[in-house]
Amino acid sequence: MLGQARPGQRLIEDELILRLGAKRHVVRQVLVELERIGLIDRIPNRGAVVKSWSRAEVEHLYAVRALVETEAARTMPLPGAPGLVAALTQVQAEHDAAVSEGDSIRAFHANQAFHRALFGASGNPVLAATIEDLARQAHGVRFHSLSDPRGLERARREHWRIIKAIEAGDRKTLVGLCAAHLPPSQTAYLKAQRSA
Repeated sequence: MLGQARPGQRLIEDELILRLGAKRHVVRQVLVELERIGLIDRIPNRGAVVKSWSRAEVEHLYAVRALVETEAARTMPLPGAPGLVAALTQVQAEHDAAVSEGDSIRAFHANQAFHRALFGASGNPVLAATIEDLARQAHGVRFHSLSDPRGLERARREHWRIIKAIEAGDRKTLVGLCAAHLPPSQTAYLKAQRSA
Protein backbone atom coordinates (compact mmCIF):
# COMPACT_ATOMS: atom_id res chain seq x y z
CA MET A 1 0.00 0.00 0.00
CA LEU A 2 2.91 2.33 0.61
CA GLY A 3 5.00 1.32 -2.37
CA GLN A 4 7.57 -0.74 -0.46
CA ALA A 5 6.80 -3.65 -2.80
CA ARG A 6 5.98 -2.76 -6.40
CA PRO A 7 3.35 -4.35 -8.65
CA GLY A 8 4.67 -7.62 -10.06
CA GLN A 9 7.38 -7.95 -7.38
CA ARG A 10 7.82 -11.44 -5.96
CA LEU A 11 7.25 -11.90 -2.24
CA ILE A 12 9.66 -14.59 -1.10
CA GLU A 13 8.71 -16.26 2.17
CA ASP A 14 12.27 -16.63 3.47
CA GLU A 15 13.02 -12.95 2.84
CA LEU A 16 9.78 -11.90 4.55
CA ILE A 17 10.56 -14.12 7.56
CA LEU A 18 13.99 -12.49 7.95
CA ARG A 19 12.82 -8.93 7.31
CA LEU A 20 9.78 -9.12 9.57
CA GLY A 21 11.13 -11.50 12.19
CA ALA A 22 7.97 -13.60 11.84
CA LYS A 23 7.37 -17.32 11.88
CA ARG A 24 6.78 -19.11 8.57
CA HIS A 25 3.17 -20.01 9.41
CA VAL A 26 2.43 -16.34 10.22
CA VAL A 27 3.91 -15.18 6.91
CA ARG A 28 1.88 -17.79 5.05
CA GLN A 29 -1.33 -16.73 6.83
CA VAL A 30 -0.64 -13.10 5.92
CA LEU A 31 -0.05 -14.03 2.28
CA VAL A 32 -3.36 -15.91 2.20
CA GLU A 33 -5.12 -12.86 3.65
CA LEU A 34 -3.40 -10.48 1.21
CA GLU A 35 -4.54 -12.70 -1.65
CA ARG A 36 -8.09 -12.77 -0.25
CA ILE A 37 -8.33 -8.99 -0.21
CA GLY A 38 -6.78 -8.67 -3.67
CA LEU A 39 -3.37 -7.17 -2.91
CA ILE A 40 -1.30 -10.09 -4.14
CA ASP A 41 -1.62 -12.95 -6.60
CA ARG A 42 -0.38 -16.43 -5.81
CA ILE A 43 0.97 -18.06 -8.94
CA PRO A 44 1.58 -21.83 -9.05
CA ASN A 45 5.31 -22.71 -9.08
CA ARG A 46 6.19 -19.01 -8.75
CA GLY A 47 4.83 -17.99 -5.37
CA ALA A 48 3.26 -14.72 -4.33
CA VAL A 49 3.59 -11.50 -6.30
CA VAL A 50 2.26 -8.03 -5.60
CA LYS A 51 -0.87 -7.61 -7.71
CA SER A 52 -0.30 -5.72 -10.91
CA TRP A 53 -3.50 -4.16 -12.19
CA SER A 54 -4.17 -3.85 -15.91
CA ARG A 55 -5.48 -0.55 -17.24
CA ALA A 56 -8.93 -2.09 -17.73
CA GLU A 57 -9.01 -3.51 -14.18
CA VAL A 58 -8.11 -0.12 -12.70
CA GLU A 59 -10.70 1.66 -14.83
CA HIS A 60 -13.41 -0.85 -13.88
CA LEU A 61 -12.58 -0.70 -10.18
CA TYR A 62 -12.59 3.09 -10.12
CA ALA A 63 -15.79 3.32 -12.15
CA VAL A 64 -17.56 1.20 -9.51
CA ARG A 65 -15.94 3.15 -6.67
CA ALA A 66 -17.20 6.40 -8.19
CA LEU A 67 -20.72 4.98 -8.47
CA VAL A 68 -20.98 3.80 -4.88
CA GLU A 69 -19.19 6.74 -3.27
CA THR A 70 -21.24 9.36 -5.10
CA GLU A 71 -24.40 7.38 -4.31
CA ALA A 72 -23.48 7.51 -0.62
CA ALA A 73 -23.00 11.27 -0.92
CA ARG A 74 -26.34 11.60 -2.76
CA THR A 75 -28.27 9.68 -0.10
CA MET A 76 -26.45 10.82 3.06
CA PRO A 77 -28.74 12.76 5.41
CA LEU A 78 -27.76 16.44 5.26
CA PRO A 79 -26.92 18.31 7.26
CA GLY A 80 -25.06 15.38 8.79
CA ALA A 81 -26.10 13.58 11.94
CA PRO A 82 -25.24 15.38 15.17
CA GLY A 83 -21.56 14.93 15.86
CA LEU A 84 -20.61 13.96 12.30
CA VAL A 85 -18.82 17.22 11.50
CA ALA A 86 -17.04 17.10 14.86
CA ALA A 87 -16.01 13.47 14.29
CA LEU A 88 -14.75 14.18 10.77
CA THR A 89 -12.90 17.28 12.00
CA GLN A 90 -11.18 15.29 14.73
CA VAL A 91 -10.08 12.56 12.31
CA GLN A 92 -8.98 15.15 9.78
CA ALA A 93 -6.83 16.89 12.40
CA GLU A 94 -4.95 13.58 12.79
CA HIS A 95 -4.64 13.34 8.99
CA ASP A 96 -3.34 16.93 8.83
CA ALA A 97 -0.68 16.19 11.44
CA ALA A 98 0.45 13.05 9.64
CA VAL A 99 0.64 14.84 6.28
CA SER A 100 2.58 17.78 7.72
CA GLU A 101 5.04 15.37 9.36
CA GLY A 102 5.42 13.33 6.17
CA ASP A 103 4.21 10.19 7.97
CA SER A 104 2.55 8.31 5.12
CA ILE A 105 1.60 5.29 7.25
CA ARG A 106 -0.20 7.45 9.81
CA ALA A 107 -1.77 9.50 6.98
CA PHE A 108 -2.99 6.27 5.37
CA HIS A 109 -4.71 5.13 8.58
CA ALA A 110 -6.21 8.56 9.23
CA ASN A 111 -7.46 8.68 5.64
CA GLN A 112 -9.16 5.31 6.13
CA ALA A 113 -10.77 6.53 9.34
CA PHE A 114 -12.00 9.69 7.60
CA HIS A 115 -13.66 7.76 4.78
CA ARG A 116 -15.09 5.16 7.14
CA ALA A 117 -16.74 7.92 9.19
CA LEU A 118 -17.87 9.79 6.07
CA PHE A 119 -19.50 6.88 4.29
CA GLY A 120 -20.70 5.31 7.51
CA ALA A 121 -22.90 8.40 7.79
CA SER A 122 -24.75 7.33 4.64
CA GLY A 123 -27.22 5.45 6.82
CA ASN A 124 -26.76 2.37 4.65
CA PRO A 125 -24.40 -0.14 6.26
CA VAL A 126 -24.31 -2.36 3.16
CA LEU A 127 -23.26 0.58 1.00
CA ALA A 128 -20.65 1.64 3.57
CA ALA A 129 -19.23 -1.91 3.71
CA THR A 130 -19.12 -2.10 -0.09
CA ILE A 131 -17.24 1.21 -0.25
CA GLU A 132 -14.74 -0.03 2.32
CA ASP A 133 -14.23 -3.31 0.45
CA LEU A 134 -13.64 -1.52 -2.86
CA ALA A 135 -11.24 0.91 -1.17
CA ARG A 136 -9.33 -2.05 0.27
CA GLN A 137 -9.05 -3.54 -3.22
CA ALA A 138 -7.66 -0.22 -4.47
CA HIS A 139 -4.88 -0.07 -1.86
CA GLY A 140 -2.39 -1.47 -4.36
CA VAL A 141 -3.36 1.18 -6.88
CA ARG A 142 -3.20 4.06 -4.43
CA PHE A 143 0.42 3.68 -3.36
CA HIS A 144 1.69 6.40 -5.73
CA SER A 145 -0.63 8.96 -4.12
CA LEU A 146 0.24 7.78 -0.61
CA SER A 147 3.96 8.22 -1.19
CA ASP A 148 3.62 11.62 -2.91
CA PRO A 149 3.54 14.63 -0.55
CA ARG A 150 1.56 16.59 -3.16
CA GLY A 151 -1.05 13.84 -3.36
CA LEU A 152 -1.34 13.73 0.42
CA GLU A 153 -1.74 17.51 0.55
CA ARG A 154 -4.40 17.42 -2.16
CA ALA A 155 -6.35 14.78 -0.25
CA ARG A 156 -6.03 16.83 2.94
CA ARG A 157 -7.51 19.93 1.29
CA GLU A 158 -10.31 17.89 -0.31
CA HIS A 159 -11.23 16.37 3.06
CA TRP A 160 -11.72 19.85 4.53
CA ARG A 161 -13.94 20.81 1.58
CA ILE A 162 -16.01 17.67 2.15
CA ILE A 163 -16.46 18.60 5.82
CA LYS A 164 -17.53 22.13 4.87
CA ALA A 165 -20.06 20.80 2.30
CA ILE A 166 -21.59 18.50 4.93
CA GLU A 167 -21.71 21.30 7.46
CA ALA A 168 -23.43 23.58 4.91
CA GLY A 169 -25.81 20.83 3.78
CA ASP A 170 -24.52 21.36 0.22
CA ARG A 171 -25.25 18.03 -1.45
CA LYS A 172 -24.24 19.08 -4.98
CA THR A 173 -20.77 20.14 -3.81
CA LEU A 174 -20.43 17.02 -1.64
CA VAL A 175 -21.24 14.69 -4.54
CA GLY A 176 -18.82 16.58 -6.80
CA LEU A 177 -16.05 16.43 -4.22
CA CYS A 178 -16.54 12.70 -3.68
CA ALA A 179 -16.38 12.12 -7.45
CA ALA A 180 -13.26 14.28 -7.85
CA HIS A 181 -11.46 12.67 -4.91
CA LEU A 182 -10.88 9.34 -6.66
CA PRO A 183 -9.27 9.96 -10.09
CA PRO A 184 -5.84 11.30 -8.99
CA SER A 185 -4.71 7.95 -7.53
CA GLN A 186 -6.04 6.10 -10.58
CA THR A 187 -4.23 8.52 -12.92
CA ALA A 188 -0.95 8.28 -10.97
CA TYR A 189 -1.01 4.47 -11.09
CA LEU A 190 -1.76 4.32 -14.82
CA LYS A 191 0.90 6.94 -15.58
CA ALA A 192 3.51 4.97 -13.63
CA GLN A 193 2.41 1.77 -15.35
CA ARG A 194 2.92 3.38 -18.78
CA SER A 195 6.41 4.58 -17.89
CA ALA A 196 7.49 1.21 -16.40
